[in-house]
Amino acid sequence: MSDRSRVRAFVALCTSRLREYYREPEVLFWGFVFPLLLSAALAVAFRERPPEPSRVAVITGPGAASVMDAFERAPLVEGALSSAAAAGRDLRMARVDLVVVPPPTADDVVEYRHDPSRPEAGIARSRVDDALQRAAGRQDVLAARDVQTGDPGGRYVDFLVPGLVGLNLMSAGMWGVGFVLVDMRIKKLLRRLLATPMRASDFLAAQMATRVAFTIFEVVVLLGFGHLALGVPVRGGVLAILVVSVLGGLTFAGLGLLVASRARRIETVTGLMNVVMLPMFIASGVFFSVDRFPAAVQPLLRALPLTALNEALRAVTLEGASLWSQGPHLLLLAAWGIVCFGVGLRLFRWS
Repeated sequence: MSDRSRVRAFVALCTSRLREYYREPEVLFWGFVFPLLLSAALAVAFRERPPEPSRVAVITGPGAASVMDAFERAPLVEGALSSAAAAGRDLRMARVDLVVVPPPTADDVVEYRHDPSRPEAGIARSRVDDALQRAAGRQDVLAARDVQTGDPGGRYVDFLVPGLVGLNLMSAGMWGVGFVLVDMRIKKLLRRLLATPMRASDFLAAQMATRVAFTIFEVVVLLGFGHLALGVPVRGGVLAILVVSVLGGLTFAGLGLLVASRARRIETVTGLMNVVMLPMFIASGVFFSVDRFPAAVQPLLRALPLTALNEALRAVTLEGASLWSQGPHLLLLAAWGIVCFGVGLRLFRWS
């Protein structure tokens, strides 16, 4: 088979795969509509709003009235009188952040009941103690001044949108290649292609190339929506963002090929996909930073391809970092993609 014939065959494979994409409404939904809906829903859930007041239960008894009076001058504390049993039940069910047991006399101590594992409890205790200490006559000896900042790039939605782009690249790359290969194997289409003078590398490269073509449109739509509708800053160059995204799409397309190289049932490839994707979905910095995990496991998490992709996307998009500065992340993605494609090609079976 001549080189010109191989090129014509490669273009024909890419064209046929692109036609299959736009003829399948579910592909368009999961590739474009669902990420936009998810971005909008999370942006509304984590929209900018004033700090929420702490919910506090005050056990009825001597001293409860003075505690409630102190709360009247604390705008970020919502106190309500409650019995000891009801307050304990509300604390267990997280309906309140803190339970206050007022001191019966001025010589006794106030008691705070809370769950230290809940961040809201620590905030509530600080606010309540400050309100009660001020009511008891405490004065601040050091003057302070608040300077509020809200520059684009530091909000949760700014952190979230590049993570969603990375998540979509992982899902689309793996499902768009892995699921399609198994589906074609089940329908005996791969066996028909085996009868043609086509190399497995050409066929698989065409599958990955069409996936990358859709990657460009998906990234433009997602980041465009985040920038125009949610105010997410795009400080990096468009070319740099696309290079990172295309490399990420190729990496996960190669990983999808590896997972589906020999799977013969939809149930098998679905299970394998979930096993590979779920750890990265949770631990690769999509919804919160990898730094939240214990230091002992962070090197392992940063070696995952989705972690490298998310960190590179955030650096290029939000900080305007250059591609050169993201060299370690890009090399890690390239290594994952090359190894997965090579091993998947070796393990690939037409039937």
